[in-house]
Amino acid sequence: MSKKILIIDDDADFVEATTDLLDAKGYTVSSAPDGTSGFAAAKAQKPDLMLLDVMMTYDSEGLDMAKKFKQEPETSKIPVIMITGIRRAMNLNFNFESDDEFLPVKAVLEKPVKPEVLLDTIQKAFG
Repeated sequence: MSKKILIIDDDADFVEATTDLLDAKGYTVSSAPDGTSGFAAAKAQKPDLMLLDVMMTYDSEGLDMAKKFKQEPETSKIPVIMITGIRRAMNLNFNFESDDEFLPVKAVLEKPVKPEVLLDTIQKAFG
């Protein structure tokens, strides 16, 4: 049975390209355009992994959602990979690092992410 991946991102072009890539690798892919619908989809679909954007409805939505996913018993065990362009968009001169409190995700990737880097990071997240 193929692994299910939920993409939570408001960039339709990114979602389409990433879905095509993951479909070609045998993953079952669904998507949601914002944190609220992504949270509902995660609870309903129980994906094996989530790809989460940061800047959607508001600039820090993905950061808030990462914490919410970790706190909710139904979603707390689902690995999350954050994929974001926030550093460039906000002209930030630091990297985001995952940790259990501020950013409880498996990895943080910067957009645009190379397909091989994304696939490798997904494989590592599955352990």
